[in-house]
Amino acid sequence: MDEQPENPKNQTNPLGNESAKFIKSIPTYGRFPLLDHIQYPVDLNNLSIEQLEQVARELRAETIDVVSTTGGHLGASLGVVELTVALHAVFDTPRDSLIWDVGHQAYPHKILTGRRELIRTLRQPGGLSGFTKRSESIYDPFGAAHSSTSISAALGIAVANHYKAKHDPSYKERSAIAVIGDGSITAGMAYEAMNNAAVAGPGAENLIVILNDNEMSISQPVGSMSVYLSQLLSSRHFLGLRDLAARVASKLPESIEKRAKRAEEYARSMMTGGTLFEELGFYYVGPIDGHNLQQLVPVLRNLRDAEHLGPVLLHIVTQKGYGYKPAESSGDKYHAVSKFNVITGEQTKAPPGPASYTSVFSKELLKCAEKDEQIVAITAAMPTGTGLDKFEQKFPDRYFDVGIAEQHAVTFAAGLATEGIRPFCAIYSSFLQRGYDQVMHDVVLQKLPVRFAIDRAGLVGADGATHAGTYDIAYLGCLPNIVLMAPSNELELMHMTATAAEFDEGPIAFRFPRGPGLGLKLPSQAEILEIGKGRIVQEMGEQTGKEKGGIAILSFGARLTECLKAAENLTEQGYSPTIIDARFAKPLDTDLINQIARNHKVLITIEEGSRGGFGAFVMEHLAGNGLLDNIRFRPMVIPDFFIHHDTQTAQYAQAGLDATSIVKTALKAIGA
Repeated sequence: MDEQPENPKNQTNPLGNESAKFIKSIPTYGRFPLLDHIQYPVDLNNLSIEQLEQVARELRAETIDVVSTTGGHLGASLGVVELTVALHAVFDTPRDSLIWDVGHQAYPHKILTGRRELIRTLRQPGGLSGFTKRSESIYDPFGAAHSSTSISAALGIAVANHYKAKHDPSYKERSAIAVIGDGSITAGMAYEAMNNAAVAGPGAENLIVILNDNEMSISQPVGSMSVYLSQLLSSRHFLGLRDLAARVASKLPESIEKRAKRAEEYARSMMTGGTLFEELGFYYVGPIDGHNLQQLVPVLRNLRDAEHLGPVLLHIVTQKGYGYKPAESSGDKYHAVSKFNVITGEQTKAPPGPASYTSVFSKELLKCAEKDEQIVAITAAMPTGTGLDKFEQKFPDRYFDVGIAEQHAVTFAAGLATEGIRPFCAIYSSFLQRGYDQVMHDVVLQKLPVRFAIDRAGLVGADGATHAGTYDIAYLGCLPNIVLMAPSNELELMHMTATAAEFDEGPIAFRFPRGPGLGLKLPSQAEILEIGKGRIVQEMGEQTGKEKGGIAILSFGARLTECLKAAENLTEQGYSPTIIDARFAKPLDTDLINQIARNHKVLITIEEGSRGGFGAFVMEHLAGNGLLDNIRFRPMVIPDFFIHHDTQTAQYAQAGLDATSIVKTALKAIGA
């Protein structure tokens, strides 16, 4: 039986019944006469190219209006408006699988696929995700928030469809289309997928990769000859001649056949510039103007209807932020924006507040680099997000952006470290997961002094579960020979950055959260911390509660502020606790932990991480030394489920890691 998706118009609301509270009349309804009549891609059928151009203009205006009220990733979405319209008009989505790499550019896609009514809940609590998400819509066949996965996923879908069709004659094979940007294609995984596509079997002929080149980093300028060749090379007439030539060549001696095939490939590549992709086994078409529907639609139709072509790569050139002047003139093309004024482009600025953790790290790293010319900085395509853009400005020769290639970033840092260079590898926690084997094998196993500055540790707000940094304590803490720190505030982060710069005995990592610090006054000189030593922030006071006995709260990371709030509440109830800032998960301050365990009835650990992290390390130490028998131990961690996009405050309340939850845990443990 054909198991293809049912008619999307029979689908229920993508957010379920509870989303009814979000459904309001569309604020722009009535402004866009064609878009107002498009609820699903099937409504694009039978529209002329001129009408599709009008849809694109209206869709761009709607996208700008949406993001002006919600914030989010604007520039990438504006750059693919025409492509989005063309793909949904030409292909039979969702039966044909359309996969957007990363998902930054999927806002127009969401508007056209039954989610316009909900689009202003984007990235809001309980609303639409900022990325593609399988549970949200049948038009999202693969969830994507980390880059460079689209080709692998699309290839898997294409091969699976062929397998189904082979075993069930009623099952119709479908196209699998991966849209990947010139930034995402810098990752090795994209080339692994393309390398495999050429030998993955018959299903791979239904794979179409669209390279969205929005920085002109690969192609020469698009001209009329390029457009002509692209339409010619994707046309049935040319493909028929090519197939005929291949059949004739197959009758020739093997050496001549190989030369003929090679000559044809190189002749085409000289005209089109696709040598690399041809060598990987793809049929290359392009580059063409990704904003010109008169070019896009015919080429996509040709590729849709082609048979036995093999995996195809269509190279399009677009402009990030296209069609909105403030975005086009912006340095980052409005990659990620807060709410803004549509007319002026002016973004809503948050009230002045404390410096962010990222900026504190950036400033201290600059100070360290001024004193030590062996310090270098490495990022994987996130210079602004990690604060290394300032380092690049001051020390361009000591700054390395390796592209979206975390695996390479880690091993590159390891190579630098072998020669006495002091590398700081600044990567988001959720992105460092992609380089885990390299962390273990290339850095930790060899005990090389690479410094890992792990940004976005813990829960991260609107980016949700895909970007949450909840696992690094567990996945780094299980490795021998690594030092693992977490600051409780921006002052501690300053100290830990300086400590890492001085530490040459092996790998060292420090994790810090997204968002502002506490507004503490920072000294001119950082302190070099003693490795593996915590600090007592507050000593246990007199116990006057119903059951007397000391409570100790051992915090690893930025939950210390919530611990101090909880301490005030507990003190009012007669249980003045001891509060400790652990500073280190590895090595543990075992002397301090032993002292706490012997002098208190309850020990609570708290961390912005998953099970198997700091609390597990403490519990193992207590159990191994016979101390767990005499103390009521309560670990508080991020629970064993994914926490979706919301405010950080709401996320931590849901996780049970706020002051109220700490108080409840302490009182229950003490038996009050």
